[in-house]
Amino acid sequence: MFTGIVEVTGKVVKIERDRGNINYTIETPIAKELKVDQSMAHDGVCLTTVDVNKEKNQYTFTAIQETLDKTNMRTWEEGYEVNLERCMPADDRFDGHIVQGHVDQTAVCTKVEELDGSWKFYFEYDPGPKNITVDKGSISVNGVSLTVVDSEPNMFSVAIIPYTYDVTNFRNFRPGSVVNLEFDIIGKYVARLLEEHFEAKK
Repeated sequence: MFTGIVEVTGKVVKIERDRGNINYTIETPIAKELKVDQSMAHDGVCLTTVDVNKEKNQYTFTAIQETLDKTNMRTWEEGYEVNLERCMPADDRFDGHIVQGHVDQTAVCTKVEELDGSWKFYFEYDPGPKNITVDKGSISVNGVSLTVVDSEPNMFSVAIIPYTYDVTNFRNFRPGSVVNLEFDIIGKYVARLLEEHFEAKK
């Protein structure tokens, strides 16, 4: 489980196709602290470390076709900057919200509004019965735990403070950028329960 508090970014330094899978090698300062079989969130996608090169500060993970189809990984190129978060320790503070690392869908950045000392980002997505946002609710964008500012059936916005802008790949977003979304797990359970309730009453 993750909290959506990005630790650091990494750079994609190698992309290798292996039959239907792709092996991505990431360069990051925390690579020397990783071990094989460790789970990491990459732009909010939970994947397993399969190789570590501590001398080069690099590690590798494998993405299968389903992951490529459902996330923005299919758009990654060498040099892409990715948000990274290790699993939350059981004895640590819970600073963000519950993030499973299971991306629901991608969204497209439609507008970046620069405010006086902060930024507002707007995103459009395909709405569904369980993929919903609410004003002041939680949303994970590229693995970053954020609070929804504006909420519409297929659009939402988030406000980004300078710290988040500086330490995540939000600083690279432009209109047209594709990002990963994980909707709030509590909201998804509530939507599922209501769906079953109304189905039972038919």
